[in-house]
Amino acid sequence: MGGSLRVAVLGAPGVGKTAIIRQFLFGDYPERHRPTDGPRLYRPAVLLDGAVYDLSIRDGDGAGPGQSPGGLEEWPDPKDWSLQDTDAFVLVYDICSPDSFDYVKALRQRIADTRPAGAPEAPILVVGNKRDRQRLRFGPRRALAALVRRGWRCGYLECSAKYNWHVLRLFRELLRCALVRARPAHPALRLQGALHPARCSLM
Repeated sequence: MGGSLRVAVLGAPGVGKTAIIRQFLFGDYPERHRPTDGPRLYRPAVLLDGAVYDLSIRDGDGAGPGQSPGGLEEWPDPKDWSLQDTDAFVLVYDICSPDSFDYVKALRQRIADTRPAGAPEAPILVVGNKRDRQRLRFGPRRALAALVRRGWRCGYLECSAKYNWHVLRLFRELLRCALVRARPAHPALRLQGALHPARCSLM
């Protein structure tokens, strides 16, 4: 048995958080968007590099549907939505929406501000979803990736929940990074080191 890991998938409403999780867990994609009614928790078992891990995947944050990035200041106590005891974060934005990228930027700062002193550093993977709408993106991928990796010190990856492109890779890299978070390297370097192939599948 490999142990357990707590993962939070956060981002603005409508960026595809639930779609990403459902593709990973069930291999399906909802054609019609339905706002998630409050945070949801999924508890799959995953086989990674020959070991079994029990995951707790939290879908959504405490801001609620329809809230703007400025609403971050009005969120409840971070303890209520489990920022402090999460092992790894997926921060999702829509590559066609600059506002959703600003939301992720604010989320990342809130995570840093609320992490208890002396607590292990939790890896953060910033994910640009809706890569299937590449022609409508608001900024070049390389520039955004460089900002996230060098400026924010987080990992970066783009995916398409609709076509299940890079969804498995997203979770594989995040989990492998979380498992080696105690090594002396900052999260961006550890995430980039996880890019080589590894076996990851649901039990």
